[in-house]
Amino acid sequence: MEAFNAAIPLPSSYTFATSTSSTSSTNTITNPWMDSRIWSKLPQRLLDRVIAFLPPPAFFRARCVCRRWYALLFSNSLLELYIQISPRHHWFLFFKHKSLKSYIYRNNSSSGNGQSRTNFEGYLFDPHDIAWYRISFALIPPGFSPAASSGGLICWVSDEAGTKSLILCNPLVGSLSQLPPTLRPRLFPSIGLAVGPSSIDVAVAGDDLISPFAVKNLSTECFHIDAGGFYSLWGTTSSLPRLCSLESGQMIYAGDKFYCMNYSPFSVLAYDIAANNWRNIQAPMRRFLRSPSLVESTGKLILVAAVEKSKLNVPKSLRLWGLQSCGTTWVEIERMPQQLYIQFSELEAGRGFNCVGHGEFIAIMIRGSDKSLLFDICRKSWQWIPPCPYVHGGGVSSGDDSGELHGFAYEPRLAVPVTALLDQLTLPFQSFNG
Repeated sequence: MEAFNAAIPLPSSYTFATSTSSTSSTNTITNPWMDSRIWSKLPQRLLDRVIAFLPPPAFFRARCVCRRWYALLFSNSLLELYIQISPRHHWFLFFKHKSLKSYIYRNNSSSGNGQSRTNFEGYLFDPHDIAWYRISFALIPPGFSPAASSGGLICWVSDEAGTKSLILCNPLVGSLSQLPPTLRPRLFPSIGLAVGPSSIDVAVAGDDLISPFAVKNLSTECFHIDAGGFYSLWGTTSSLPRLCSLESGQMIYAGDKFYCMNYSPFSVLAYDIAANNWRNIQAPMRRFLRSPSLVESTGKLILVAAVEKSKLNVPKSLRLWGLQSCGTTWVEIERMPQQLYIQFSELEAGRGFNCVGHGEFIAIMIRGSDKSLLFDICRKSWQWIPPCPYVHGGGVSSGDDSGELHGFAYEPRLAVPVTALLDQLTLPFQSFNG
């Protein structure tokens, strides 16, 4: 099964020219650096290091060269080397995400005679090469939706109201790891995922079902497992701040804390995993914000929002604030150029926008449209992202399968060894929950 389908033809630098006539055989080797007599004697250990540095699309193309290279995905020695030296790739993963309204309508109107099976499809975006790729999630069962991403894994959560089932998936190798179901029934909770070299943390917050027809943001459940033998199967719970208003969706992980937006009025909720408590952080210019979004970039929390102060002589703009190390102060770090914002606001037309950050990049997607902006924090540059060629028609259609692109920060990895800890959950070993 092909893991990647390139958006553009294979670059000529990855092709191998072959001679078509005997008269040109003497001119086959034109560059001594490409002499096959040299490369055929390259030590295997050095060749493995070169392969380990390949970006994912090039690696999967290289698997077509020979049987040995095809089997590299299952080679423990190469995967160990890959984990040690492979560079990090700050990519984005987008899905054609349905709204909560469409889920509720579908669940209420389904006949219960069985659902038609449709394979999930995601769209990878490489911000360095400005390239799109398509990837399939054929093993994900129906009735699940993507909810969070971290460390090369995608977290999928069950759609049905009740206790939530979660699946961690590595889409490059097609592996699935299922977590134990949550303890409390919920509708559409906010999900946070943090995958480290030797631990996995998952937080599920809000949308507690207090009756079959009512929800309320009351509690948080946490899952933890690490290589030291400590684990907590949703045994750690905490209460959400009173009168908080979460918008169902993903949480952002930065600096050992989960963050999510609080609405009416705007503020930021921070969950300290170690202390197991929530606190409220006042948002900057909260009375004048529109479409605020939290993103993580280079390890820091950033708030992206449009600012509209209609009664003051201040031009409308889109601004970025960074949360300082004290955890309470925001500092403006960037403002969209005014000419670009005028163009952006005309396309956005008040519909709002969503943001996702990864590494030095922040993607800003206009709702109900295929228009997106990419901001490079290091270079202070803005550019329009070309529409995904795999989303037919561009933008949102009116059919039942329509939905705007919903993005996650994604780091493609061939191996995530920490998932082996989840296999131990099927074995009877001692819990340290106290």
